Amino acid sequence: MNIEEVREYCLSLKNTIECFPFDEVNLVFKVENKMFLLLPLDAEEPYVAVKCSTDYVDELRDRYAAVEPAFHFNKKYWNGIYLERDMEDDEIKRWIYHSYREVIAKLPKKIREEYNDEH
Repeated sequence: MNIEEVREYCLSLKNTIECFPFDEVNLVFKVENKMFLLLPLDAEEPYVAVKCSTDYVDELRDRYAAVEPAFHFNKKYWNGIYLERDMEDDEIKRWIYHSYREVIAKLPKKIREEYNDEH
C-alpha cells in the first residue's frame, strides 16, 4: 500500500476524519474524535502507527519484519507498520481496521452500537 491508499482506506471507515493535530507532517485519522492511526508524511520509509490490543501485539511483531514498536506512543499498544516491507495490502488493512475497532470498543455503549454493522 502507498500513503494515498492508506488514506483512502481510512476515510472509507465510518465516521473517520483526518487532521494535522501535532504539526504539518503527521496526518492523524480519528473516529469519534479518538485517534486510531498516525501517518507520518515525512518519514524516509513510509509507515503507519496503529493501536494493537495486547493479545495481538506479539503475533503481529512475530509474523512481520514490517512491524516495530511505534516510538511516538506507548510502545505496548502502538506499532509502526512499514508499508514497503513484507506485509500484503489486505493484511495492512486488517491491522488498520483492528486499530479502528480498538477505539470503537472503548466508546460508550450507545455510540458503539451504531458501529455494529461496520464491515
